[in-house]
Order: sequence, then structure tokens, then C-alpha cells
Amino acid sequence: MQPQVQTELSLSTLSEEGPHVVALGGGHGLSKVLEAVQQYAGKITAVVTAADDGGSSGRIIGDIKIPPPGDIRRCLLAMSSNPTIFGELFGHRFDSADVAGHSLGNLMLAALADLTGDFSLALRLAEDELMACGRVHPVALQALRLCARVEGRDVRGQVEVQSSSGQVEDLWLEPSDVRANPVSVAAIAEADQIVLAPGSLYTSLLSTLVVPGISDAVNAARARLVYVANLTTQTQETQGMTARAHVEALSAIGNLVRGGTIVEHRGTIHAPEGTEAISLGPGLISVDDAMWDVVADDLVENNNGWPAHNAISLGRVLGRL
Repeated sequence: MQPQVQTELSLSTLSEEGPHVVALGGGHGLSKVLEAVQQYAGKITAVVTAADDGGSSGRIIGDIKIPPPGDIRRCLLAMSSNPTIFGELFGHRFDSADVAGHSLGNLMLAALADLTGDFSLALRLAEDELMACGRVHPVALQALRLCARVEGRDVRGQVEVQSSSGQVEDLWLEPSDVRANPVSVAAIAEADQIVLAPGSLYTSLLSTLVVPGISDAVNAARARLVYVANLTTQTQETQGMTARAHVEALSAIGNLVRGGTIVEHRGTIHAPEGTEAISLGPGLISVDDAMWDVVADDLVENNNGWPAHNAISLGRVLGRL
């Protein structure tokens, strides 16, 4: 059997002259950014949310004290350009028996952490086996519970926040004394370009930024800051929000006090039922005294009727910044 798991791009090495790109967020949006930046980066680091409590990840962290492995697994696969049987196994998901719904990659990360007693070492071993072209770091070295105030009521847990309708007024994490993974903070400080990934605004991107130490590191970094804007609203989580409201949340909730560049799609988007296409339009915008310039290009591919960023087109735009 020939392995089938591979990224949209087929690259084995990075450019020696390219910048150090640090991408923050989670889910499919972060994975797409990691595929995109392989076109021009010299070094890639992913800083991944640790608040996922759904699906296979949620079942694992209920019994094993490690950061949620699901988004980390996606990032590792996105940076593994050479198909291997290990990659095929890492991407396999069971559909029956007691392990139904589990990703084997999640279980392998948990097993490596159990064998080594060190989740960071487990990640390095997985990176080596997958021949990943970059590094993946959880934003914190433990699983976190994401909490939100949604129109005056408190909601706890990433899945619950994501499925709550109404305006998110605040986000915080439990335990309250959590601190950012020092390796993630160091990577941000060393970056040439910081990319805030598209995807779930509150439960992926902002759940990463609100970890104490992360927004401070981004604000202090010398790197150019880029926000890849979402193509559409998300049912329930950001329903009814404008594109500008997404950027305002980065400031009000994510504690970003600096501006940068917003990359968005230019052209028609066929938004799925229950969502709306969103766009700022070209030019400069000011959000809480921070200036953002907007760069637009044709970035969309339609995957089974759901609009998503095309990694090759996105990489070309990011590489020009």
C-alpha cells in the first residue's frame, strides 16, 4: 500500500535565505498557513492552542495530563511533505470499536509522552519520524480550559464556547495561574514574521493569544505581524460579526496593541448557509490607535462547497510581505 497522507505542497526543504515564520492559532486554519509558508520560509514554528477539549483530544486529556494533541497532530502533518507509512498511520482515524473517533496520531503522541515522560520530547520524536520541516510547540505545557462571558453568562470549555450563540465579551483560561510555554515565547521573540492564522476566532486564535505572556511577546516582537482574515463568519461563534469586529477582538480580548498587515480574499465567496462572507476592503484601518494595512488577493478554493484558503495562493501573498 502506498501512503496517501501529504500536504497540498510537495516540498522537502526550506529556503536557507528565508525568514523565520511563527504561526499562531489552531485547527485547519493554522495547518493551511503552515502549508502556505513553506513556499518562502527559512524556518517555521507553530504555536498551537492548548484549549481543545472536543473529540479525540478531549477524551485523551481527560485521562492523560498532556496538552490536547489534535491540533498539534494536524500541524505536524501539514509540515510533513514526504509521504511515509508513519505519516499514513499518524493521520488515520478509527471509525469503530472502543477507539471509534480517535485519531491514531493523537494516541501515538500520548504514547510517546508516556514512554518518555516529556511531552516536548515526544513532539521532537514525532517531528523526526514525520520528517517535518518545522517545529510545533503547544502554547502551554498543559491542557487548558477556555472560559468565556457570552452576553452576560459564563460558559466553560472550548466546545461549549464554540457552540454558544451571542457576543463574546471576554475570554479567560483555567487554571488561572497558567503561563505560556517558554519555548513558544522565545520563538515569537526571534521571528521575522508572525502570522495569526484564520479559523475559529475565539476558540483557536484568541485562546492562544490570551495565554499570559503570548500577546506581550507578540507586541514586543520585531517581526512583521500578519493576520490572515477569515473568509466567512462561523455559525454561532462569530455569527453576525463584521470583518472589522474580528480585528477589534484581537485588540479588546487578545490584548494586541500593535498593528500590522491583514491579508484577505478579493472576489466572490459563496458562503454556506448560516454564514456570511466578510471583507474589509483595501486600504488602511485604525483599530484602537493601531494601524493595519489590508492586502487582498484571490485566495479561495472551494472544498466540498465550503470556502477555504488555497495554500499556494496564500503563500505567494505572505511571501511578498
